[in-house]
Amino acid sequence: MSTLSLAPAFTATPRARSTVRLTRRGRLVVFLTSLFLVLGVAFMLAGGAVGTGEAGKPAPTEIVQVAPGDTLWGIASDIATDGDVRSMMNEIERLNALESAGLAAGQKLRVPVVTE
Repeated sequence: MSTLSLAPAFTATPRARSTVRLTRRGRLVVFLTSLFLVLGVAFMLAGGAVGTGEAGKPAPTEIVQVAPGDTLWGIASDIATDGDVRSMMNEIERLNALESAGLAAGQKLRVPVVTE
C-alpha cells in the first residue's frame, strides 16, 4: 500500500500594500470607461453593411376588399393552399401593417398571390 502526502504549494507571506487606491468615483470612472470601450468595439464590429447592391423584388400581392362578416382567419384560409392558416394570417398582417386581427367592412387588404 502506498501513502499520499500533500505539501503546501504556497506559503502565506504578507504582500506589500499597493499605493494606488480607487475611490468610489474612481471605480465608477473605470467602469464607465470600460463600458464605453466595449460598446464602441461592438458598434464597430456590428456596423458592417448587410445589404446588397441589387434591389429586392417585392412579393406578388393582390388587393382583396373585406366584405361584411369576413374575418382575417377566413381570408387567410381561402388563400392558404398548404393548410397553414396561421402563417398566412401573419403574412397578411405583416403586408398590411395590421396591429390586430380586427377588420372593417370595405377595408382593402394586400394578400399574397396564390400560385398553384
